[in-house]
Amino acid sequence: MSDALGLAEALIACPSVTPADGGAHALLAARLAAAGFACEHLDAGPAPADPATRVHNLWAVHDATRPGPTLLLLGHTDVVPPGPRAAWTSDPFVPTQRDARLYGRGAADMKTAVAAMVAAAERFVAARPAHAGRVALLFTSDEEGPALHGVRHVVEVLRARGERLDACVVGEPTSVQRLGDTVKNGRRGSLSGRLVVLGLQGHVAYPQLARNPVHEAAPALAELAAAQWDKGNAHFPPTSFQISNVHAGSGALNVVPGELVVDFNFRFSPESTPAALRQRVEAILARHGVPHRLEWTLGGEPFLTQPGRLSAVLADVIRAECGIEPQLSTSGGTSDGRFVARICPEVLEFGVVNASIHQVDEWVDLAAVESLVRVYQGVLERLLG
Repeated sequence: MSDALGLAEALIACPSVTPADGGAHALLAARLAAAGFACEHLDAGPAPADPATRVHNLWAVHDATRPGPTLLLLGHTDVVPPGPRAAWTSDPFVPTQRDARLYGRGAADMKTAVAAMVAAAERFVAARPAHAGRVALLFTSDEEGPALHGVRHVVEVLRARGERLDACVVGEPTSVQRLGDTVKNGRRGSLSGRLVVLGLQGHVAYPQLARNPVHEAAPALAELAAAQWDKGNAHFPPTSFQISNVHAGSGALNVVPGELVVDFNFRFSPESTPAALRQRVEAILARHGVPHRLEWTLGGEPFLTQPGRLSAVLADVIRAECGIEPQLSTSGGTSDGRFVARICPEVLEFGVVNASIHQVDEWVDLAAVESLVRVYQGVLERLLG
């Protein structure tokens, strides 16, 4: 078993459902410290005394003896809940090898990439202890959750210190069919809303004495779902609107509900702004006369890395290791790259195949583990060697 595969299995065994750490960061810190990295725990959270809400952030740096850029390898150790254990073929927190795959929660998203980054960094500094620049690694336990006290927090700490980051590779599972086919060079923004439509509760047999918020909202929701928000651009698909949760009623079949709660989300391109989207939603609700309250949460702005030194190096290394021409893409959800992009000019995402992420029986190809290590190590050698 390779050092990277062994570490991936050890990380999967950590029950780190967001924002829990499950022992993952202590394991990573011990490995990196033994390799000569200076490790700092920049933990944060709303209740420092409550371990259940504390977010773990590990910042590890290997300084150089020669000047050069700072390359950051970025990942997260937290995972989404596994769902019913009985639905899994094997326990989600017991790493299991079968059919040339490694199974377990986080295998693809993204503990294998975290392990590969650590192994690549260890091998690189062992082979080149006098490398140029700095090798930095940042791992958080708050990516799958609200993402308020993870990388967002660390970026502000680094900004206050005057830290300079020149390039960043995020280990998100970007590959689609096979390792190396897709690199993310940007992400759409995320804007969420919670709409509360105000009605008047009553008996279904006396609708004249009630006001049904579901009926009130239905035409406006249909218009929101059918609207074209923008056409995207050469780098980004059009902005999308999706309703994620709808709730009304007390559970009784003979009661008109008093309110309707609708959760929705925009994944927006740079062709739309959060302010413009909010304004359009309010205008549609007003046009239909929907009595409501509306709360907004901006999860992140879109970002884009134009082709440059990092993208050229990463593409060259992927071609050499994987024998495939990577395609640049901005599709998919958000990532912690959106926070690093505030202080780093080049942010790219690259990792394993994403076919099973957030699913039961999440997996990663065993053969991809060492290939991923070699890609990350190749980037380090090309930029800092």
